[in-house]
Amino acid sequence: MNTRRIQTFIGSVVLAAVGLTIYASLSSHSLHVYYGLVILVLAAATSRMKVKLPGINGNMSVNLPFLLLAVANLSAVEAVLVACVSTVVQCWPNPGSKFKPEQMLFNVSMMAFATDLAVLAWHASGSAKVWASEPLMLALATSAFLLGQTIPVAGIIKLAEGAALRSVWVSILHLSFPYYVLSAGMTSMVNQASHRFGWQVPLLVFPIMYVIHRCYHLYFAGAAQVPREASFARSASAGM
Repeated sequence: MNTRRIQTFIGSVVLAAVGLTIYASLSSHSLHVYYGLVILVLAAATSRMKVKLPGINGNMSVNLPFLLLAVANLSAVEAVLVACVSTVVQCWPNPGSKFKPEQMLFNVSMMAFATDLAVLAWHASGSAKVWASEPLMLALATSAFLLGQTIPVAGIIKLAEGAALRSVWVSILHLSFPYYVLSAGMTSMVNQASHRFGWQVPLLVFPIMYVIHRCYHLYFAGAAQVPREASFARSASAGM
């Protein structure tokens, strides 16, 4: 493990997040206090609903729909604040575990960077006539969020573990892409319903995300169990 290269990479992500947040904030100034607080609480609560990704040193939370709602409805600063606070809640160590400041700094900066990319993609697509449809705008913003989140994570794993960047990124993409598609579709429906029925609609998503979290937990637990069973079978065969 090259500690200096890892620290340099983290510093680059921090600088990119700060610079992009300043740039993105120039395009949106209005604040949405009450709606923002609701999204913040929901994003923070669901950030603790996380599952361990099999084969990768990382986990995934089910708060993405609320982060995308923040991108689509809040200012850039508010959206970044929601992402950063929920990331701190997600990554805060359990009692007895050691706090790792560099890991926390990277995760918060990476999420701020991804959120900024999504905000810029949302505003850029909204200002272009070809992206007049809100679902298409959301699809572009979600794609930007996906790239902004997965590429830095793949990069830090490469530096920490010496794995091939492309292989790590493809593995992360394979595991998380269906969840991004699901989150984008859910966000689109919730956003449309919120325009008609009010800010309370996102509250209804919380129990749905809990069910999704349980499904992912069972699925990934089964996926992790298969290699262990196969390894045990090979060991048993070798011993016969």
